[in-house]
Amino acid sequence: MTVQLWRHCRVATLQPSHPAPYGLIEDAALVLEGGRIAWVGPRRELPADLAARCTREHDAGGALVTPGLIDCHTHLVYGGDRAHEFELRLQGASYEDVARAGGGINSTVKATRAATEPELEAQSLKRLRALVAEGVTTLEIKSGYGLAFEHERKTLRVARGLGRRQPVDVRTTFLGAHAIPPEFAGRADAYVDEVVRMLPRLHAEGLVDAVDAFCERIAFSTAQTERVFQAAHALGLPVKLHAEQLSDSGGAELAARYGALSCDHLEWLGEQGAAAMAAAGSVAVLLPGAFYFLRETKLPPVALLREHGVAMAISTDCNPGSSPCTSLLLMLNMACTLFRLTPEEALAGVTRHAAKALGLGDRGVIAPGKRADFVLWDVAHPAQLACALGANPRLQTVFEGELV
Repeated sequence: MTVQLWRHCRVATLQPSHPAPYGLIEDAALVLEGGRIAWVGPRRELPADLAARCTREHDAGGALVTPGLIDCHTHLVYGGDRAHEFELRLQGASYEDVARAGGGINSTVKATRAATEPELEAQSLKRLRALVAEGVTTLEIKSGYGLAFEHERKTLRVARGLGRRQPVDVRTTFLGAHAIPPEFAGRADAYVDEVVRMLPRLHAEGLVDAVDAFCERIAFSTAQTERVFQAAHALGLPVKLHAEQLSDSGGAELAARYGALSCDHLEWLGEQGAAAMAAAGSVAVLLPGAFYFLRETKLPPVALLREHGVAMAISTDCNPGSSPCTSLLLMLNMACTLFRLTPEEALAGVTRHAAKALGLGDRGVIAPGKRADFVLWDVAHPAQLACALGANPRLQTVFEGELV
């Protein structure tokens, strides 16, 4: 097995137990064995016997090293675009107005259903490559633009295929309960029946890592969402939830009862929901791109989340209607400028906490035993990653121990 030594670097381990901010180690060394981290620490403390075992050596050139970035909430596989809705909102229409008039998610459903698998893959690959170019090594891709078995299956198959074709680990989430498709208009409960029937079939094909739903007044009630969660629970699948984006529906409390990996958006989250999430260990996934793009004014309750000790992740929410964004680095800045996270909180939000939001305990920090997914950056301090607008200082990505 190849043993590699990386030297002449500064490593932001993001280990919460490390006394320095960002878990930063100056003049560090990293040893990789296979696709795992075998040792990390100050170069002067590198054990001589371990150094002697190294068969390959890399000079990082003084670069900053962080864990590979993790985009834990995307809808990256879809057809078409919704630029015309952007124009409508600028003319005064709200997101709900557009959705109720037949636009919104259902317009993307129409385009996604019409697209073939190769067409969807070609469109989605461009978006994925943009994320990978910024140091993303793991991302979640949700379905939810098919809303019928054959089309949900198609989007999940494309998502799985993207992960096999690019140096990135793709986690797939079934979001059949995203919206009510036109053929089920006025029959939400009947459509939930259909979602519950789809899930075991998709899971049997190995296409589902987790299950999500959109619990909101323009989507599904808590009772309908719970039926989806019950079906996921019966299959041993973890759940997530689009919660409290437009109103406080009690979705976060429901999700917490099912031990949800995360609750996402959360602009209208209240005290009870935050307490329930803390007790369940659910991560709050904040989506500043959607907040910005929809010109929302209700900020997520960051102070409340801090008070309850709820971990906060950050993601692009890459989707055509409310966050057509393929820059996780931009989300770092927006999380700080719009939501007032500290740069350290924001970086933890796209590494350590994002990993937790996907139920992945083997990544998100640089520590012995973890996956050797990391990024070399041409910056002097980790805060610079959140500070610069439109910059991409990535020098090199290492994925499972191999140079990308």
